[in-house]
Amino acid sequence: MKTKLFDKFAELFGSSEGARLYFSPGRVNLIGEHTDYNGGHVFPCALTLGTYGAARRRDDRLIHFYSMNLTSFGVVEVSLDDLSYQKSYNWANYPLGVVWAFSEKGYTLENGFDMVIWGNIPNGSGLSSSASLEVLTGVILRDLFGFDSLSMTDLALIGQYSENNFNGCNCGIMDQFAVAMGKKDNAIFLDTSTLNYEYAPIVLEDAKIIITNSKVKHSLVDSAYNDRRQECADALAALQKELDIKALGDLTPEVFEAHKGLITDPIQLKRAKHAVYENQRTIDAVAALKSGDIVKFGQLMNQSHISLRDDYEVSCEEIDVLVDLAWNIPGVVGSRITGGGFGGCTVSIVKNDAVDLFIESIGKAYQEKVGHEAEFYTVDVGDGASRIE
Repeated sequence: MKTKLFDKFAELFGSSEGARLYFSPGRVNLIGEHTDYNGGHVFPCALTLGTYGAARRRDDRLIHFYSMNLTSFGVVEVSLDDLSYQKSYNWANYPLGVVWAFSEKGYTLENGFDMVIWGNIPNGSGLSSSASLEVLTGVILRDLFGFDSLSMTDLALIGQYSENNFNGCNCGIMDQFAVAMGKKDNAIFLDTSTLNYEYAPIVLEDAKIIITNSKVKHSLVDSAYNDRRQECADALAALQKELDIKALGDLTPEVFEAHKGLITDPIQLKRAKHAVYENQRTIDAVAALKSGDIVKFGQLMNQSHISLRDDYEVSCEEIDVLVDLAWNIPGVVGSRITGGGFGGCTVSIVKNDAVDLFIESIGKAYQEKVGHEAEFYTVDVGDGASRIE
């Protein structure tokens, strides 16, 4: 990969001398979906799939972005004197947003830089290609411009800030945090209200994590995501009339059940129920994993999907087909939608001796029911973003 990136860098920018190489992973969330902006717990892990970047400082005030995945956009040129969102920049608004966020936080660049990227995270799959690119840019800026005081958590928060305020998607912190703080063979049990976290080993003896890409992305993901966020905020406001809480994640299911009558809107009630119960499922799932109870972990994954389908309503027909097929295969420990929703991927834990059957039978049945192929990735849990020496 290094050779391909550096060759393209040299072709575009005269030489690759002095360019540095970086990697930033994608992520999959094992359980804890749509809890991160509700002050709850999440349980993601970084993948060995991700985004590679080659970058080098310039002497002037120009920034050049080039993607080897999206070559039709050519080199996107931006001046440090105009860090504004432009529709024509397309994908480059993600790294540009991070440059903008750096300046907003007082980390101003005096010079521009050249950056070439290549990634193997499928776009729109719900595996956080955008967060991967944001954290990659943060690591590049910290390294090239000597912003050594910034921690990896800082870079995650800057990535989230740029996505919220520059690109207009009100995501929580989970994606950027998982990408920045990933650790090989571990998932991150993160309390999003405090950013307290611990690593939990993902030791799946005799099983694999398989991600199945539905190859559909319904375009309402950003708008509907922001709608869900607002519905949760309104439900929280209703509960706060009597309860001293800061977030839905502060509630146990028992306290929620005792006070849910305060929420008069039936849609808001369903959204809040998901947020509260999903948070508890995540806490229970990590406890099950620690005690070696992978069966319980799988059951909680399945319950998570049902809640995301029925109460949070972020699934879709194609994803439900994939999950239903998975649930009917012996050797599937658990399966659910992962990511923002409305398409994208499922995550499944599958016993080793059922992996071939899983891929073959789901692949065939999905094609028959939906009319196009699914893609399968057997994934490894990897480290967070870094410069590659």
